[in-house]
Amino acid sequence: MLDATVTATAPSPPAVDDAALARAAADGDTRAYERIYRRHSPRLYALLWRLCGGNAARAEDVLQETFIQAWRKLPQFRFESALSTWLHRLAVNTALMELRATTFESLDIGESGMDLLAEMADTPRCHATGMDLERALLTLPPRARAVLVLHDIEGWKHQEIAVELQMAVGSSKAQLHRARSLLRTRLGDAG
Repeated sequence: MLDATVTATAPSPPAVDDAALARAAADGDTRAYERIYRRHSPRLYALLWRLCGGNAARAEDVLQETFIQAWRKLPQFRFESALSTWLHRLAVNTALMELRATTFESLDIGESGMDLLAEMADTPRCHATGMDLERALLTLPPRARAVLVLHDIEGWKHQEIAVELQMAVGSSKAQLHRARSLLRTRLGDAG
């Protein structure tokens, strides 16, 4: 007869934390780095996809560049913040550099975004559905979209946004107001 305290399965090994993975990867352990990538890339991709205006190819390119930079910079990571925070900031900075490298105005779909929404299938929708919001978000001008994503979704302060986007704090606030106004209009809730 088996003792009741014996279990049929062995206890699972403790999960390796990010700090241990970062230290191993900084020492050249590619498997540790792969685990970091697999653990953090889905959330970073979602953020980058929004910052890149829903352009999957651009978001993938920026994600790849983020992780290339992370591999190079991991030996200098000082563990003053969580690895996820450091990667998040690196991803945002990489995306913003990519957006700065292209002319914002050439990316601005402006009023044609309204036409894009009008061309979508005319199905009954609730104004608050995530899909409607995502579609409307993609039609925003890049700077307004970047400010809205960083402020309202990622929780950045206007001062941080101003530094990253190389604009005045007042401009960040104005872009946020513009983005929110355009979203209300595009979602059919102008009032």
